Amino acid sequence: MPSWPSSTAYEHRQDQPDYAARNNQKPAPTKGSRSTRGIIRCPAYADDLVALCHTRDEAEQVKARLAGWLAPRGLAFNEDKTRVVTLDEGFDFLGFTVRRQSSKLLIKPSKAALSRIRERLRTEMRALKGANAAMVLVRLNPIIRGWAAYYRTVVSSEVFSALDTYLWRLTYKWAKFGHPNKSRHWVMNRYFGEFNRFRRDRWVFGDRDSGAYRTKFAWTNIVRHRMVKGGSSPDDPGLAQYWADRRRKGVPPPMDQLSLRLLKMQAGRCPCCKDLLLHTDHPPQTPTQWEQWVRVTGKALRKQSLVYRKRDGSDETSSLRLVHARCRGSQYAAAPA
Repeated sequence: MPSWPSSTAYEHRQDQPDYAARNNQKPAPTKGSRSTRGIIRCPAYADDLVALCHTRDEAEQVKARLAGWLAPRGLAFNEDKTRVVTLDEGFDFLGFTVRRQSSKLLIKPSKAALSRIRERLRTEMRALKGANAAMVLVRLNPIIRGWAAYYRTVVSSEVFSALDTYLWRLTYKWAKFGHPNKSRHWVMNRYFGEFNRFRRDRWVFGDRDSGAYRTKFAWTNIVRHRMVKGGSSPDDPGLAQYWADRRRKGVPPPMDQLSLRLLKMQAGRCPCCKDLLLHTDHPPQTPTQWEQWVRVTGKALRKQSLVYRKRDGSDETSSLRLVHARCRGSQYAAAPA
């Protein structure tokens, strides 16, 4: 059998199957006629997959065929992690819960994923006791943006709102701990307000000295994942243009609205060095990778007003541009059109 292509989704039919078989070993599809089954896997994990079938018998046949393919390679199913369930029962996969409710298939963040992010936020806030508001924002914002970026393509609006409420309580408790002799109103006026001038929300946690504020989970727009054409693999050289167009038209990166507008206006390139501002050939595949992406991008990119040099030698200040941090302070010497 041929090896399994490292695509994010491999589906042949759009109608919803009835059964799902989950395992944690690496499979391979067979060539041949158009299949009624679907297989979904994540390239970040080589041993996790979900096989979607229409009947339990079909699911058992898929499992048997995969077991036959694994055996000569010295591999076997982990029976403790392999299940055949109906979509009405639902199952967890890579931090998501997939379940059919009222004849509609819904994918949401799993309860285990919610428990992990709540524990992470609690741990961070405990460790930040005694720190200033600026340090709290430096630690929290990448976590929030990274987690929200991973789950923004599924049904997450209610979860995002619940996490914002939970984190509000944590930040208020942190503020009260730092000022035990101050009143509740003093603490509220000191650390909460309309820091984000684009939103009429006075309950945003922020730093009065710098004007920085905490990003909210609910500010992340829900953008549905576009299905990958059946059999399409990123490793296929003949589909390079398909994947390039998909990335270009896909879900925007988790950046603020101003940065996204500048990125689009500049065609994704730095006006100083002409290099790409972001490289998205291999987008992050886990919440941790998204968090790291946010941290690295925040250090690598800066907003700056550049100076254009006209052909007659005079200078004219341009509007704001998004530039590389290494290019910060340099002047854009190209003459404007």
